[in-house]
Amino acid sequence: MTSKKDYYEILNVSKSASMDEIKTSYRKLAMQFHPDRNPGNKDAEEQFKEVAEAYEVLSDAQKKQIYDQYGHSGLNSTGFHGFDNINDIFSHFSDIFSSFGTGGNIFDDFFGSSSQSRRGGRSHGEDLKINLKLTLAEIADGVEKKIKIKKFIHCITCNGTGAKSSSGYATCSQCNGTGEIRQVSRSIFGQFVNVSVCGYCGGEGRILREKCPDCRGDGRAKEDKTVTVNIPPGVSEGQYIPLRGEGNVGLRGASAGDLKIFIEELEDENFVRNEDDVIYNLDLSIIDAALGVDILVPTLKGKAKLKIDSGTQPGKILRMKEKGIKHLNGYGRGDQLVVINIYIPEKLSSKEKTILKELSKSESFIPKPGARRR
Repeated sequence: MTSKKDYYEILNVSKSASMDEIKTSYRKLAMQFHPDRNPGNKDAEEQFKEVAEAYEVLSDAQKKQIYDQYGHSGLNSTGFHGFDNINDIFSHFSDIFSSFGTGGNIFDDFFGSSSQSRRGGRSHGEDLKINLKLTLAEIADGVEKKIKIKKFIHCITCNGTGAKSSSGYATCSQCNGTGEIRQVSRSIFGQFVNVSVCGYCGGEGRILREKCPDCRGDGRAKEDKTVTVNIPPGVSEGQYIPLRGEGNVGLRGASAGDLKIFIEELEDENFVRNEDDVIYNLDLSIIDAALGVDILVPTLKGKAKLKIDSGTQPGKILRMKEKGIKHLNGYGRGDQLVVINIYIPEKLSSKEKTILKELSKSESFIPKPGARRR
């Protein structure tokens, strides 16, 4: 099995390259290997897919971080598999090639609008986006969730075609079924072919004559569905997990978009998250801090014993190894950091005051300036 090439090498950029540099390099290479510029050239087509895959990873902060740390094997664990065909690339990066300030499409400027026509007609359906609230405990070890969604599916009556019967469509007379209108023009630079979406059939290459009575020609219907998603450990607020093909199906037989599940972290009553560590504030009495004590403290997996040494000072941080959050797509996990706070009682009885006054005369209770400085 041939090992995959380095994504930075494919895009001819360094690991420290900015997002603008990565995007600029991708545009340049995509222009060079574009299928319309290299008709019938399979090597150019593969290189076009290669640079698109590299850009898909390096332009996404989360995927880039995983790739930088774990390489291609790290991406495999996330379900990322690149692009299956050229149409996927045009659909995914429909807004990447916007001209610099002109509002047009940079591919259209060179090759006409064939790139647009590939995305026109029966393009895939809309992506769906939902927010999923997770507790720190769920984030720490990962969790499987079942999510109910309402989405468009292919109409059962017409099998998604939108037609009443198998003869419900006719070939478009304007484009002869290609979905494209081609116009040849000449200039001092040579012959150019401008390709645009057929306006008569909307790029489908066919005309609907008899509509399905149930979906009225759309080829789809609403349905409630439950999907299962496996949340990996270590995810963070704002990250999302794509479920390919779980979005809405498109009109009249078009494939489905994706379901994007955005992560939300619920506030925890005990812990504050610091990357993959969790912070717990422990209130100790003066007596326990002075004498030392074995105490049970909460963790993400129930309670655990923590030894407090005698003479423990306020502000001291005790580390409980590997009691934190598993690293995303990696080995090991973070720690639990226990911050010591000393509880000072606000009200004292006469007896308690008498005891403390006696203790205050003891050598051990007399502050020694600078003794505890670090």
